[in-house]
Order: sequence, then C-alpha cells, then structure tokens
Amino acid sequence: MAFSERALASGGVSGVRWCFGAPAIEVILVQYEALLDVYDWLIPDAKLTPQGSVAALGDLVRTLPADARVLDCSCGTGQLAVGLASLGFDVVATEASAGMVGRTRELADEHSVPLQAMAAAWDDLPDHFESSTFDLVICVGNSLCHAQGSAGRMAALSVMSGLLSPQGLLVLTSRTWELVRAAGTRMDVRDHLVRRRGQDAVVVYSWQIAQPWDQEHHLEIAVARLGPDGSVLTTSEQLSFWPYRYEVLVAELRSAGLGIVESTSDPASDVCRVVAALA
Repeated sequence: MAFSERALASGGVSGVRWCFGAPAIEVILVQYEALLDVYDWLIPDAKLTPQGSVAALGDLVRTLPADARVLDCSCGTGQLAVGLASLGFDVVATEASAGMVGRTRELADEHSVPLQAMAAAWDDLPDHFESSTFDLVICVGNSLCHAQGSAGRMAALSVMSGLLSPQGLLVLTSRTWELVRAAGTRMDVRDHLVRRRGQDAVVVYSWQIAQPWDQEHHLEIAVARLGPDGSVLTTSEQLSFWPYRYEVLVAELRSAGLGIVESTSDPASDVCRVVAALA
C-alpha cells in the first residue's frame, strides 16, 4: 500500500521514483499520458484486437448502412475505431490524450485502414464537425464519468446528441456506479496475473469514494509488471471521476434530446451498455 499513499500525497507528479528493498520495487508516478503505457493491461483480453472490439458491439454493427460515418469520441488506443474502419465505415477517432491518438494512428497504419484521428475533448468537437454528421457516435470504456459532474456530463451528451444524424445512434458504456460506491473506499487487487507481450503484471485499483454522489472521486490505477529477475516495476496513475446513478444518466440523456433504444442495465452487473437515439 506504500505506493498508493505516496501517489496520493504527490498528486501524480511526473518522474518521481522510489525503490524498496531487493528485488527492487520501482514506482513511477506520472500524469494522464502515462495511462497510455499501461492501457493494454486494463483492456479485457477479448477486446485487445480491432476485431475483438467490434465483436463486443454485437448485432449493432450489422444495422449500420455500408457507408456509415462513425465517431468514436473516446477512442483510447484505437482498437474499436480501427476495427470499424476495417469494415469500410468512414471513421473519426478522437481522444483528449494526444498520446492515445498517436497510438490509434499507428494501429490504423499497422492494419492499413484509413481513418481520421485527432486530439479533441468533447466540447471541442463542434468546432471540427457540423451537426447531424454521424450515423453512430461511440463513447465507451466508461469514459463519461470523467466529465465533471452533472453539468459536464450534460455538456458532453449534448455535443454527442448534436452530432447525430436524424436516424443515428449513440452507444455508451458505464460502470454500475451504485455497486462501486456501495463497496466504499478500498483497494482492489485483481485476482489473476495479466499477460501482455510476454510479460506478467498485477493490476491494482485504489478507490477513494467521496460521500456525496456529485463530489469529485479519485481512482488510482497501478500496474505492477514482473521482471524475469524478480524485479517489480509499477506504473501508477491517479484519475478523477464523477459517478452517477443509472436513473440520472437516463434523465440526462432525455434532457440532451435522446431516448434509450436498448440498455443492459442490471443492478447486479458491473457494467452497462446503453444505446440511444434522437427522441
């Protein structure tokens, strides 16, 4: 737990390192761009490829017109965006992180598919695209919680709604925040090693749960990579998030001019997917 205490105290200052004992345990605290270096460790195995990420959308993809224009406005490292582009859709991938966008471009080049990728926050999107532009807008990976409270979510959802074509669909995924908050402040250590590129790691989530729903919460994510010599290299990143009840999300979608077409909401399930359309 020492790495978590130091990380929270430091606020994630870039380049700070500690080594404890032998073998060495090295902790690197960095800003948001560090998430790029550990992102693949956090993605489920099934979504590690463009094809796997598209498969997670299920039958939805088959309902799109062949020339559909798609906006992935939380593209991460681009697995889903590249997968959709490989099916022939006209895809735009955006992210607030320039590093994530760079990785998305590299992945598109690797798979020889054309797509447009740009670093842009949600509130920047109307500066780049006309209204009613996209047949599908995607905001997955539990990204919406990083909008600052109800006002931030409403602003983001209103932008997404405004970019939808009249028959377009919005797809978003979210944690079931009622479950997260009910468990309280805690440290979750994943119950199995994660293997990426021939290396194993332990993934740790440290949740700091505020009392009011609308207050800023904090999550520190640490990926402890195990070296062949017994060393442990841990990269840690602290993120802010603003949780919300499912019924609040439904009301905010309605206020943004959207109605729910499909929802997998289940109070006992960790994750929910919502498909919405212009009301």
